[in-house]
Amino acid sequence: MGYVANIRKYVGHQPLILPGSVVGILNEENELLLQQRLDGSWGLPGGIMELGESLEETARREVKEESGLEVGELTLVHVFSGKDFYLKVPNGDELYSVTAVYITKDVRGSLQVDPRESMGMEYVSIDHLPTPLNSGTHKFLEAISAKLSILNE
Repeated sequence: MGYVANIRKYVGHQPLILPGSVVGILNEENELLLQQRLDGSWGLPGGIMELGESLEETARREVKEESGLEVGELTLVHVFSGKDFYLKVPNGDELYSVTAVYITKDVRGSLQVDPRESMGMEYVSIDHLPTPLNSGTHKFLEAISAKLSILNE
């Protein structure tokens, strides 16, 4: 049982602060790998931190679990938090997410979608995004786009 599931046994649906990481994985054409989640929404691969992990370790573990890809060097884009990142999920659980957003081109392996986590994954142009995007993803992608503009100057 994971950390969050364990905590939920004690606090029920009360709001938690949950740190996590997502990764904008870029291919040679600067297209981003997006994950179509089981609810049909699209977002960046990533998830919630487990006890003892760094945000970077969380990013690498989650990408590996969800896509089969191994991530090397990560560049921090931004950390998102606050009232705009409050969520109430369908089961009634409430949370405030603290999400570190990274980008990388340093990936190895072949894409292998985990059907327990995703309907699919594909590289897309940041100018032609699929819909719907999941919560927070618009802001994450805006920050990634701005970071890429700075890096390409």
